[in-house]
This record gives sequence, C-alpha cells and structure tokens, in this order.
Amino acid sequence: MNREPRQTPDWVEDVKAEVTGMAKEGLNHPSTAPVLTGAAVGAVAGALLPVVSWPIGLAIGAGFALYQRIKK
Repeated sequence: MNREPRQTPDWVEDVKAEVTGMAKEGLNHPSTAPVLTGAAVGAVAGALLPVVSWPIGLAIGAGFALYQRIKK
C-alpha cells in the first residue's frame, strides 16, 4: 500500500497565515478590526440569548468573521 502523504487543506494554511499576521501586526492588520467587531457582536448576542453565554458568542462571532475574511 503506497499512500500519498496527508496534506493540509488550503484553508488551514490561510487561517494560520491570517492569525499569524494579526498577531504580528496587531491593529494594523486589515483582518483585526473585522474579527474584533465579530467577536463583540457575538459576545452581545451570546449575552442576550438564554442558551449561549457571552464567551461562546464571542468565540463564534470571531470565528465567523475570520471565516468571512478567509473565504474571499
């Protein structure tokens, strides 16, 4: 059995590059503001919803905003 080596999907590399860039450049990176805005919106939504707490909403909001930036 000769198997091909596993390769990571393109989106994993894109997320890694984007998060690394945001960590290095801080607020100067073009993705930082939208991701922080998504995190804030998610936290507010999580605080208002009875089942979801604000930390879960924050993580979901930030993740969704990052996904929107990556898929472009």
